[in-house]
Amino acid sequence: MTTAFTFTTVPKTLFQPGASAHLAKTAAPALKGAQRVLFVTDAGVRKAGLADAALAGLKDAGLDVHIYDKVVADPPESTVFEAVQEGQEFGAEAVIGFGGGSPMDTAKVVALLLSGEQSLSTMYGVQQVRASRPPLILLPTTAGTGSEVTNVAVLTTGATSKRGIAADPLYADMAILDPDLTLGLPRHPTAYTGIDAMVHAIEAYTNRRSKNPMSDALALTALKLLHGSILRACEDGSDREARGDMLLGAMLAGQAFSNSPCAGVHAMAYPLGGMFHVPHGLSNAVVLPPVLRYNAPEAESQYAEISAHLGLKPGSAGLIDEMDRIAEAVGIERRLSQLGISHNDVPTMAEDVAANDRLLPNNPREMTYESIVAMYEEIL
Repeated sequence: MTTAFTFTTVPKTLFQPGASAHLAKTAAPALKGAQRVLFVTDAGVRKAGLADAALAGLKDAGLDVHIYDKVVADPPESTVFEAVQEGQEFGAEAVIGFGGGSPMDTAKVVALLLSGEQSLSTMYGVQQVRASRPPLILLPTTAGTGSEVTNVAVLTTGATSKRGIAADPLYADMAILDPDLTLGLPRHPTAYTGIDAMVHAIEAYTNRRSKNPMSDALALTALKLLHGSILRACEDGSDREARGDMLLGAMLAGQAFSNSPCAGVHAMAYPLGGMFHVPHGLSNAVVLPPVLRYNAPEAESQYAEISAHLGLKPGSAGLIDEMDRIAEAVGIERRLSQLGISHNDVPTMAEDVAANDRLLPNNPREMTYESIVAMYEEIL
């Protein structure tokens, strides 16, 4: 018999090519009459012109827009505080997050802090948010994090550590998926973010505490879409069908892991980003193989189900070999040494992972400090 579970996601999702150019109209129900909008993005998105049509449409509709475009990868708390201050001084009545995972995560936390009802330090962890927030709309420009439909935001705290907030107020009022925003994304970022999305689905499907029939269905559908499109999208950045499948797959994987959260792969990836500023998707891609091999004794049946669903050779070996093949085909880094990480860094990284009590309990096999060290050393 199916055990009891709950499933939560954003109340409204729009998937439509070109939707960002009509943002004022498409987002109107979620904006709830707000006239002063804080638009959170990053300099790369601005420079590429991805936000031009959306911003022009908002201004043409008579909305006052303040642009905060100083978000960086693995956003530190200082970035969030700066955006909050600018938003408060502007009198923001709504927040739009536009970009990859970092701008969207930043926008989500900024929205929570605008009211001043709760300090950031008290929000970390699971369901610790009590603050109200204004309307929040999210638009992804990469197919990876699924942040547009998750209740999770991850920030860099202190010099290197990353901490997460997982709370239902982080669910946006609306997610708008416009595949045209991802056209032309270079090969390697496409690969990083796409593998990240596949990891989300794999970890949601094997979560030992929270997996449920809805998250399972979403994870398998996401993997089918992503597996069938990632190499095509990497080879041809203008393949609109592949880009659409990637964006949809990443969103479905986001819904899956928001209800059946990530585990050991993400825990081991975080130090790579926090300490060495390795892109999040690449971090996941590099640590994925040893974690899959480590988990296989406990997750064999689930990995075999994924292999069968994707038409791979039987068993966990089918999934492990296929993820290796994809990483090799897209030509991304495979070893920690290629990322400037040495044997001397492993103990500190492993300590950080072993202390991650939000993600490790979800892993299908218990991870100890010694096993974490061994997995890092396997990919040196």
